[in-house]
Amino acid sequence: MTERRIGFRVVGTIKAVKGTCNAGHKVGDTIELSAHNTGGLCGFLYHDVFPYIVMLQFGGAFPPEWGDPDRVELDCMDKWSLVTIELRRIKE
Repeated sequence: MTERRIGFRVVGTIKAVKGTCNAGHKVGDTIELSAHNTGGLCGFLYHDVFPYIVMLQFGGAFPPEWGDPDRVELDCMDKWSLVTIELRRIKE
């Protein structure tokens, strides 16, 4: 079944991994994400970034003080094996 895209594309890129990610995420991994698609992202990390995915997907923006309204970097809740992901809205 083909997934119908709703809203903007959101792509996550793993920017850093401190230690070893138990889910196997590696620096440079890119993952297409949406409100309906985890893209194979670890459940804990998906849970943390979900509100930002939805906001980007459906046209919201970050405050100007945050910089780019189409991009944000977030950290996993596992501070021992910290994973940093960048979420970017793709306007096509």
